[in-house]
Amino acid sequence: MDVSQNLSLGDPLEPARNATAHMLQTRERTFSLPQPFYTDERLHEIDMQEIFHKEWLIAGMTCEIPKKGNYLTVEIGKNPVIVIRGADNAIHAFHNVCRHRGSRLCTAEKGKVAKLVCPYHKWTYELDGRLLFAGTEMGADFDMRDYGLKPVHVKNAGGYIFISLAQNPPAIDEFLHTLAHYMEPYDMENTKVAVQTTLREKANWKLVLENNRECYHCNGSHPELLNTLLEWDDTNDPRADQAFKDHVAQSAAAWDAEKIPYLHASFGLRNRIVRMPLLKGTVSMTMDGKPGCSKLMGRIQNPDLGSMRILHLPHSWNHCMGDHVIVFTVWPISAQESIVITKWLVHKDAVEGVDYDPARLRQVWDATNDQDRQLAEENQRGINSTAYQPGPYSKTYEFGVVNFIDWYSERMLSNLGAAPAPYLKGVAVHE
Repeated sequence: MDVSQNLSLGDPLEPARNATAHMLQTRERTFSLPQPFYTDERLHEIDMQEIFHKEWLIAGMTCEIPKKGNYLTVEIGKNPVIVIRGADNAIHAFHNVCRHRGSRLCTAEKGKVAKLVCPYHKWTYELDGRLLFAGTEMGADFDMRDYGLKPVHVKNAGGYIFISLAQNPPAIDEFLHTLAHYMEPYDMENTKVAVQTTLREKANWKLVLENNRECYHCNGSHPELLNTLLEWDDTNDPRADQAFKDHVAQSAAAWDAEKIPYLHASFGLRNRIVRMPLLKGTVSMTMDGKPGCSKLMGRIQNPDLGSMRILHLPHSWNHCMGDHVIVFTVWPISAQESIVITKWLVHKDAVEGVDYDPARLRQVWDATNDQDRQLAEENQRGINSTAYQPGPYSKTYEFGVVNFIDWYSERMLSNLGAAPAPYLKGVAVHE
């Protein structure tokens, strides 16, 4: 028996956990969070333990590991994880930690292997995590069956790979079933990452998400994006005029003719999918609104599919167009630093320099991401001030931010084992 698993020096974060629960239970729902949620390293560690270690995260795309032995790695705080394609097309996920003395097995971001071999002492694992070789040095009574890699929960749907470090992750199958249906036209198994960027932002991850969940700032900050993007994505939005509603109805008729899913689908506040047209006369998020890739995705024949927007809390938003898909994921680094990874995907047979130009493909969102970085960093600098106190969200322009904070508050309180906040009573925050 491994008694070390039962030993503990105690939880140094216990007072901070209690304070976190109290702040969430007593805060004003339509105001921004108290300062420690954006600035305190103890609360950052609680975020990692209770949100990023327990919820489902998007590790990558299935097209990134197309064949047996292809792998990708991600870092969830201090937890390195391997996602690998095994036999019979199965996708596995493991803690990227050798069972010998804990060294990382895979040190590259992506790669291909026949077996997983620890670079330290050459312990060797099958692609399904079984230990195959540890050497005779371990002694005759050593049982390799006891030392397979520690698994991580993994599911995939619609080309996306979801992982969770939780012992018992939250239910997600209903959303994944719907996601697979909505992504079917894109045939994501037959796509590729045309270009990828990593942006380091000196801002708390929640500020990055809050910024994404509203377009209140768009008109003054994102000229490139607003060449094509409509600021709202719901005909019930109080700002939506009749011209917008007519544009949506005309687009929906064309999508119906091609059997392209578009109806709004929500799963609590964690997940939502909605297809909305882009500005009239534009079909893709490029500077001129024309396709960024001449070879359309999957079975799509009409490039004018607008943008299907996919939200996955706590850390991802996506835009799916007829010619390419953009996937964004946010990864916390510290209380005041985050990484935003952006991937542009195109048909796997699209030829760089012929069907698409990577620089043109990424131009709009390179500009937008950097503008958002500056906004989030200035937001962080202001919140660090002793003058900061929670301010009111606009119920019209910032309802998406309120929804995100509602979701965050409910999941944090639930995962902490604390009583729910009174203001969340009757709010459908989870699937």
